[in-house]
Amino acid sequence: MSSVVGLLEQRELTARRRVDELREEADRIHAELVVAEREWNEWVIARSRVGEVPAPDDDAASEDQRRPDEQAVRLEPAEAAKPKSVVPMWRAGLSWSALSVDCQRILQALADRNRLGQGPLTCQEMVACFGLDPVPGKVEALRSKAKRLVARGWLVESAPGRFTLATGVAGQAAGS
Repeated sequence: MSSVVGLLEQRELTARRRVDELREEADRIHAELVVAEREWNEWVIARSRVGEVPAPDDDAASEDQRRPDEQAVRLEPAEAAKPKSVVPMWRAGLSWSALSVDCQRILQALADRNRLGQGPLTCQEMVACFGLDPVPGKVEALRSKAKRLVARGWLVESAPGRFTLATGVAGQAAGS
């Protein structure tokens, strides 16, 4: 007969797996939404550009003569992927800016450890490094991100719960 604690651990593990599956599904949907919004914005820009082209008999028209209700569409450059975005597979030349800010912070912390010749980092140490409360929720959130980075080739889990940068990533500067 299984112990109560054993049964609770099994149910907790099942619930955690379900949460991880749902997070990955949400990340996938969010990535699709980002792509769809980008495409939509490109169509808005295209339409506004076509509206700026003067008609053949409207040679005197200029940008300064826009109607007051017309506004220029301006895209903000994306410096980093939005939180909860899909982690792309690592490949040579892929910039860290393709990752969410949280993932970039994890990579930067591990790059600093690597540069100083220190060993792998645990999720508890990352939580402390980032100045977060060392509560299970924060630790598990970082663990989930770190495991996703391992699965995508950005990190290596040298021992259970101990993370380092993958070989190709280790030679890459944060801004490249």
